[in-house]
Amino acid sequence: MGAYRADDDYDYLFKVVLIGDSGVGKSNLLSRFTRNEFSLESKSTIGVEFATRSIRVDDKVVKAQIWDTAGQERYRAITSAYYRGAVGALLVYDVTRHVTFENVERWLKELRDHTDSNIVIMLVGNKADLRHLRAVSTEDGKAFAERESTYFMETSALESMNVENAFTEVLSQIYHVVSRKALEVGDDPAALPKGQTINVGSKDDVSEIKKIGCCSV
Repeated sequence: MGAYRADDDYDYLFKVVLIGDSGVGKSNLLSRFTRNEFSLESKSTIGVEFATRSIRVDDKVVKAQIWDTAGQERYRAITSAYYRGAVGALLVYDVTRHVTFENVERWLKELRDHTDSNIVIMLVGNKADLRHLRAVSTEDGKAFAERESTYFMETSALESMNVENAFTEVLSQIYHVVSRKALEVGDDPAALPKGQTINVGSKDDVSEIKKIGCCSV
């Protein structure tokens, strides 16, 4: 994707976090979206890792910095740093393991406790290719998402189903939230000195808008 512009040439940088129980496929969703790779032998993630990918939304280049963490309880100490600055989240459960869906509520509470209220949340039912093992219906996932006002999608990192759509939808929605915020500032050129980086959202230290100065191409 980055061939048409230099890697660090982007209009927006958005931090997106992957959360959910261990083993639901967070790391494979990340590798499928950022590198188009899937590994059946994937090991548990230890601590935190992130990967980036840029996409185009409207006429802007949006760079996603997607963070992935171990779902195990013993890594809870990373919580606040992990969430800091996130403007989007994919909350993942495994459609073949009902307990991972039951835990979604706890993950959602933690997410909302640590992030800005404008955060864009997508509930993701992963492993939808395992139709014969399904334990959580699409309707149940949809109903929960509607009740909590989140987006919802079922995915298969294995079959590459809806992975692109899930991330792209989150990034597009973040972009629309941010551009609405920018519009609220108004068109006063004095409000935004050219070349300055401004933060988006109150708890934000990663996501940013880069204003292009007068002379850049």
